[in-house]
Amino acid sequence: MAIIYIMIIIGNFAVFTIIKVDIHLQTPMYFFLSFLSLTDVCYSTVTLPTMLANAITGNIRISFHTCFTQLFFFVCFGGSECLLLAAMSYDRYVAICNPLHYRVIMNKRFCSGFLAGCLISGLLNAIFHTWMTLNLTFCEDHHIRHFFCDVLPMLEAACSNIQSRQVLLHVVTIFLGMSPFLLVMNSYIHIIITILKIQSSEGRQKVFSTCSSHLIVVTIFYIAGMFNYNGPSSGDSFIIVQVSSVLYGILSPLLNPIIYCLRNQEVRKAFKKAMTRTQIVMKRTRLHNLNLKNLNLLCPIS
Repeated sequence: MAIIYIMIIIGNFAVFTIIKVDIHLQTPMYFFLSFLSLTDVCYSTVTLPTMLANAITGNIRISFHTCFTQLFFFVCFGGSECLLLAAMSYDRYVAICNPLHYRVIMNKRFCSGFLAGCLISGLLNAIFHTWMTLNLTFCEDHHIRHFFCDVLPMLEAACSNIQSRQVLLHVVTIFLGMSPFLLVMNSYIHIIITILKIQSSEGRQKVFSTCSSHLIVVTIFYIAGMFNYNGPSSGDSFIIVQVSSVLYGILSPLLNPIIYCLRNQEVRKAFKKAMTRTQIVMKRTRLHNLNLKNLNLLCPIS
Protein backbone atom coordinates (compact mmCIF):
# COMPACT_ATOMS: atom_id res chain seq x y z
CA MET A 1 0.00 0.00 0.00
CA ALA A 2 2.82 2.41 0.87
CA ILE A 3 4.58 1.67 -2.44
CA ILE A 4 1.36 2.33 -4.38
CA TYR A 5 0.82 5.66 -2.61
CA ILE A 6 4.43 6.76 -3.18
CA MET A 7 4.15 5.84 -6.88
CA ILE A 8 0.92 7.86 -7.18
CA ILE A 9 2.48 10.91 -5.52
CA ILE A 10 5.75 10.80 -7.48
CA GLY A 11 4.11 9.99 -10.82
CA ASN A 12 1.42 12.65 -10.68
CA PHE A 13 3.69 15.36 -9.27
CA ALA A 14 6.22 14.55 -12.00
CA VAL A 15 3.57 15.00 -14.71
CA PHE A 16 2.35 18.25 -13.12
CA THR A 17 5.89 19.66 -12.79
CA ILE A 18 6.93 18.73 -16.33
CA ILE A 19 3.83 20.37 -17.80
CA LYS A 20 4.34 23.58 -15.82
CA VAL A 21 8.08 23.79 -16.61
CA ASP A 22 8.16 22.88 -20.31
CA ILE A 23 6.99 25.74 -22.57
CA HIS A 24 6.01 23.29 -25.33
CA LEU A 25 3.31 21.80 -23.08
CA GLN A 26 1.44 25.05 -22.42
CA THR A 27 -1.69 23.99 -24.31
CA PRO A 28 -5.31 23.40 -23.17
CA MET A 29 -4.88 19.62 -23.25
CA TYR A 30 -1.92 19.71 -20.86
CA PHE A 31 -3.61 22.42 -18.80
CA PHE A 32 -6.39 19.96 -17.98
CA LEU A 33 -3.91 17.09 -17.59
CA SER A 34 -1.88 19.02 -15.00
CA PHE A 35 -4.96 19.58 -12.86
CA LEU A 36 -6.00 15.96 -13.35
CA SER A 37 -2.64 15.00 -11.81
CA LEU A 38 -3.24 17.32 -8.83
CA THR A 39 -6.74 15.92 -8.39
CA ASP A 40 -5.36 12.38 -8.38
CA VAL A 41 -2.85 13.30 -5.67
CA CYS A 42 -5.60 14.79 -3.49
CA TYR A 43 -7.96 11.95 -4.35
CA SER A 44 -5.59 9.21 -3.22
CA THR A 45 -4.38 11.17 -0.18
CA VAL A 46 -7.92 11.16 1.21
CA THR A 47 -8.00 7.36 1.56
CA LEU A 48 -4.59 5.67 1.21
CA PRO A 49 -2.76 7.14 4.25
CA THR A 50 -5.64 6.14 6.54
CA MET A 51 -5.76 2.65 5.04
CA LEU A 52 -1.98 2.37 5.45
CA ALA A 53 -2.15 3.49 9.10
CA ASN A 54 -4.90 0.96 9.80
CA ALA A 55 -2.82 -1.82 8.23
CA ILE A 56 0.27 -0.91 10.27
CA THR A 57 -1.40 -0.38 13.64
CA GLY A 58 -4.13 -3.00 13.25
CA ASN A 59 -6.67 -0.44 14.46
CA ILE A 60 -9.56 -0.41 12.00
CA ARG A 61 -11.64 2.10 13.96
CA ILE A 62 -12.30 5.59 12.65
CA SER A 63 -13.98 8.48 14.45
CA PHE A 64 -17.34 9.80 13.34
CA HIS A 65 -16.01 13.22 12.29
CA THR A 66 -12.96 11.78 10.52
CA CYS A 67 -15.20 9.40 8.60
CA PHE A 68 -17.42 12.17 7.29
CA THR A 69 -14.42 14.35 6.47
CA GLN A 70 -13.02 11.49 4.41
CA LEU A 71 -16.38 10.98 2.71
CA PHE A 72 -16.68 14.70 1.87
CA PHE A 73 -13.27 15.04 0.21
CA PHE A 74 -13.45 11.67 -1.56
CA VAL A 75 -16.77 12.58 -3.18
CA CYS A 76 -15.53 16.12 -3.91
CA PHE A 77 -12.36 15.09 -5.75
CA GLY A 78 -14.07 12.11 -7.39
CA GLY A 79 -16.85 14.28 -8.82
CA SER A 80 -14.33 16.89 -9.98
CA GLU A 81 -12.24 14.26 -11.77
CA CYS A 82 -15.36 12.82 -13.40
CA LEU A 83 -16.12 16.21 -14.98
CA LEU A 84 -12.47 16.96 -15.70
CA LEU A 85 -12.17 13.83 -17.85
CA ALA A 86 -15.21 15.02 -19.81
CA ALA A 87 -13.53 18.43 -20.30
CA MET A 88 -10.43 16.68 -21.65
CA SER A 89 -12.51 14.67 -24.11
CA TYR A 90 -14.19 17.88 -25.35
CA ASP A 91 -10.74 19.40 -25.81
CA ARG A 92 -9.69 16.45 -28.00
CA TYR A 93 -12.96 16.72 -29.95
CA VAL A 94 -12.36 20.38 -30.80
CA ALA A 95 -8.67 19.77 -31.61
CA ILE A 96 -9.40 16.93 -34.06
CA CYS A 97 -12.83 17.78 -35.47
CA ASN A 98 -12.49 21.57 -35.57
CA PRO A 99 -8.74 22.28 -35.62
CA LEU A 100 -8.93 25.67 -37.37
CA HIS A 101 -10.99 27.15 -34.51
CA TYR A 102 -9.21 25.25 -31.71
CA ARG A 103 -7.27 28.24 -30.35
CA VAL A 104 -10.36 30.45 -30.51
CA ILE A 105 -12.71 27.98 -28.77
CA MET A 106 -10.28 26.56 -26.22
CA ASN A 107 -8.92 29.91 -25.10
CA LYS A 108 -7.47 30.52 -21.65
CA ARG A 109 -10.64 32.10 -20.28
CA PHE A 110 -12.85 29.23 -21.48
CA CYS A 111 -10.48 26.57 -20.07
CA SER A 112 -10.26 28.35 -16.71
CA GLY A 113 -14.05 28.62 -16.55
CA PHE A 114 -14.42 24.96 -17.51
CA LEU A 115 -11.99 23.97 -14.76
CA ALA A 116 -13.74 26.17 -12.19
CA GLY A 117 -17.06 24.57 -13.14
CA CYS A 118 -15.61 21.08 -12.57
CA LEU A 119 -14.28 22.02 -9.13
CA ILE A 120 -17.46 23.84 -8.02
CA SER A 121 -19.67 20.97 -9.21
CA GLY A 122 -17.52 18.48 -7.31
CA LEU A 123 -17.74 20.64 -4.19
CA LEU A 124 -21.54 20.99 -4.41
CA ASN A 125 -21.87 17.25 -4.99
CA ALA A 126 -19.78 16.56 -1.87
CA ILE A 127 -21.83 18.99 0.22
CA PHE A 128 -25.08 17.35 -0.91
CA HIS A 129 -23.96 13.77 -0.23
CA THR A 130 -22.37 14.64 3.12
CA TRP A 131 -25.47 16.50 4.28
CA MET A 132 -27.71 13.65 3.10
CA THR A 133 -25.61 11.06 4.95
CA LEU A 134 -25.31 13.16 8.12
CA ASN A 135 -29.10 13.19 8.44
CA LEU A 136 -29.16 9.40 8.77
CA THR A 137 -29.45 7.63 12.14
CA PHE A 138 -26.54 5.36 13.02
CA CYS A 139 -26.44 2.64 15.66
CA GLU A 140 -23.97 2.96 18.53
CA ASP A 141 -21.87 0.06 17.27
CA HIS A 142 -21.94 0.21 13.48
CA HIS A 143 -19.58 -1.53 11.10
CA ILE A 144 -18.67 -0.21 7.64
CA ARG A 145 -18.06 -3.00 5.16
CA HIS A 146 -15.52 -1.05 3.18
CA PHE A 147 -11.91 0.13 3.05
CA PHE A 148 -12.85 3.75 3.68
CA CYS A 149 -15.90 5.95 4.31
CA ASP A 150 -18.01 6.36 1.19
CA VAL A 151 -21.67 7.07 0.54
CA LEU A 152 -22.95 3.57 -0.24
CA PRO A 153 -21.20 1.81 2.71
CA MET A 154 -22.46 4.55 5.04
CA LEU A 155 -26.01 4.02 3.83
CA GLU A 156 -25.68 0.30 4.51
CA ALA A 157 -24.39 1.01 8.06
CA ALA A 158 -27.34 3.28 8.91
CA CYS A 159 -30.20 2.11 11.14
CA SER A 160 -32.83 4.41 9.63
CA ASN A 161 -34.79 4.02 6.40
CA ILE A 162 -32.42 4.65 3.49
CA GLN A 163 -34.75 4.04 0.55
CA SER A 164 -35.18 7.73 -0.31
CA ARG A 165 -31.43 8.32 0.06
CA GLN A 166 -30.67 5.45 -2.30
CA VAL A 167 -33.00 6.93 -4.90
CA LEU A 168 -31.31 10.33 -4.55
CA LEU A 169 -27.89 8.68 -4.80
CA HIS A 170 -28.84 6.95 -8.05
CA VAL A 171 -30.37 10.15 -9.48
CA VAL A 172 -27.31 12.26 -8.67
CA THR A 173 -24.97 9.52 -9.91
CA ILE A 174 -26.82 9.30 -13.21
CA PHE A 175 -26.78 13.09 -13.58
CA LEU A 176 -23.15 13.61 -12.55
CA GLY A 177 -21.82 10.34 -13.96
CA MET A 178 -23.90 9.55 -17.03
CA SER A 179 -24.05 13.12 -18.39
CA PRO A 180 -20.24 13.51 -18.59
CA PHE A 181 -19.94 9.93 -19.84
CA LEU A 182 -22.40 10.64 -22.67
CA LEU A 183 -20.44 13.79 -23.50
CA VAL A 184 -17.26 11.72 -23.65
CA MET A 185 -18.87 9.08 -25.87
CA ASN A 186 -20.36 11.71 -28.17
CA SER A 187 -16.97 13.39 -28.49
CA TYR A 188 -15.21 10.13 -29.32
CA ILE A 189 -17.84 9.06 -31.83
CA HIS A 190 -17.18 12.28 -33.76
CA ILE A 191 -13.43 11.82 -33.28
CA ILE A 192 -13.52 8.26 -34.67
CA ILE A 193 -15.60 9.40 -37.65
CA THR A 194 -13.06 12.16 -38.34
CA ILE A 195 -10.13 9.74 -37.98
CA LEU A 196 -11.68 7.30 -40.45
CA LYS A 197 -11.89 10.10 -43.03
CA ILE A 198 -8.13 10.60 -42.92
CA GLN A 199 -6.66 8.91 -45.98
CA SER A 200 -3.14 8.44 -44.65
CA SER A 201 -2.76 5.41 -42.35
CA GLU A 202 0.15 7.17 -40.64
CA GLY A 203 -2.04 10.22 -40.05
CA ARG A 204 -4.84 8.07 -38.60
CA GLN A 205 -2.43 6.32 -36.27
CA LYS A 206 -0.93 9.62 -35.08
CA VAL A 207 -4.32 11.17 -34.32
CA PHE A 208 -5.66 8.06 -32.61
CA SER A 209 -2.55 7.75 -30.43
CA THR A 210 -3.27 11.18 -28.92
CA CYS A 211 -6.75 10.02 -27.85
CA SER A 212 -6.34 6.34 -27.01
CA SER A 213 -4.62 7.02 -23.67
CA HIS A 214 -7.46 9.29 -22.56
CA LEU A 215 -10.03 6.73 -23.70
CA ILE A 216 -8.36 4.02 -21.58
CA VAL A 217 -8.42 6.25 -18.48
CA VAL A 218 -12.04 7.25 -19.07
CA THR A 219 -13.19 3.65 -19.55
CA ILE A 220 -11.60 2.48 -16.28
CA PHE A 221 -12.80 5.48 -14.28
CA TYR A 222 -16.42 5.72 -15.44
CA ILE A 223 -17.23 2.01 -15.47
CA ALA A 224 -15.74 1.52 -11.99
CA GLY A 225 -17.53 4.65 -10.78
CA MET A 226 -20.89 3.41 -12.06
CA PHE A 227 -20.48 0.14 -10.17
CA ASN A 228 -19.28 1.99 -7.09
CA TYR A 229 -22.38 4.14 -6.70
CA ASN A 230 -25.02 2.06 -8.47
CA GLY A 231 -23.92 -1.39 -7.35
CA PRO A 232 -25.58 -3.66 -4.79
CA SER A 233 -26.05 -2.09 -1.39
CA SER A 234 -26.09 -5.24 0.69
CA GLY A 235 -25.41 -8.96 0.71
CA ASP A 236 -22.40 -10.93 -0.50
CA SER A 237 -22.52 -9.12 -3.85
CA PHE A 238 -21.39 -5.96 -2.05
CA ILE A 239 -17.87 -7.19 -2.81
CA ILE A 240 -18.44 -5.78 -6.31
CA VAL A 241 -18.65 -2.29 -4.81
CA GLN A 242 -15.45 -2.88 -2.85
CA VAL A 243 -13.55 -4.04 -5.93
CA SER A 244 -14.87 -1.19 -8.07
CA SER A 245 -13.86 1.33 -5.41
CA VAL A 246 -10.26 0.06 -5.67
CA LEU A 247 -10.35 0.62 -9.45
CA TYR A 248 -12.13 3.93 -9.01
CA GLY A 249 -10.09 5.43 -6.18
CA ILE A 250 -6.67 3.75 -6.38
CA LEU A 251 -5.99 2.20 -9.78
CA SER A 252 -7.05 5.26 -11.79
CA PRO A 253 -4.69 7.72 -10.00
CA LEU A 254 -1.90 5.13 -10.29
CA LEU A 255 -2.38 4.50 -14.02
CA ASN A 256 -3.02 8.08 -15.15
CA PRO A 257 0.62 9.28 -15.14
CA ILE A 258 1.86 5.93 -16.49
CA ILE A 259 -0.58 5.90 -19.41
CA TYR A 260 -0.15 9.56 -20.30
CA CYS A 261 3.65 9.44 -20.08
CA LEU A 262 4.21 6.12 -21.87
CA ARG A 263 1.72 6.80 -24.66
CA ASN A 264 2.40 10.52 -25.14
CA GLN A 265 5.50 11.38 -27.15
CA GLU A 266 5.53 15.06 -26.15
CA VAL A 267 5.46 14.25 -22.42
CA ARG A 268 8.22 11.65 -22.89
CA LYS A 269 10.40 14.20 -24.69
CA ALA A 270 9.78 16.81 -21.98
CA PHE A 271 10.60 14.24 -19.29
CA LYS A 272 13.86 13.27 -21.01
CA LYS A 273 14.82 16.96 -21.32
CA ALA A 274 14.09 17.51 -17.64
CA MET A 275 16.16 14.45 -16.67
CA THR A 276 19.04 15.60 -18.89
CA ARG A 277 19.00 19.09 -17.38
CA THR A 278 18.93 17.60 -13.87
CA GLN A 279 21.90 15.37 -14.63
CA ILE A 280 23.88 18.32 -16.06
CA VAL A 281 23.14 20.45 -12.98
CA MET A 282 24.14 17.61 -10.64
CA LYS A 283 27.35 17.00 -12.61
CA ARG A 284 28.27 20.68 -12.50
CA THR A 285 27.53 20.78 -8.77
CA ARG A 286 29.80 17.77 -8.14
CA LEU A 287 32.61 19.33 -10.20
CA HIS A 288 32.21 22.62 -8.37
CA ASN A 289 32.36 20.90 -4.98
CA LEU A 290 35.38 18.87 -6.11
CA ASN A 291 37.19 22.03 -7.25
CA LEU A 292 36.47 23.73 -3.93
CA LYS A 293 37.79 20.67 -2.08
CA ASN A 294 41.00 20.65 -4.15
CA LEU A 295 41.43 24.39 -3.63
CA ASN A 296 41.10 23.95 0.13
CA LEU A 297 43.77 21.22 0.04
CA LEU A 298 46.19 23.45 -1.90
CA CYS A 299 45.46 26.55 0.16
CA PRO A 300 44.48 25.37 3.66
CA ILE A 301 42.78 27.92 5.80
CA SER A 302 44.86 28.62 8.91
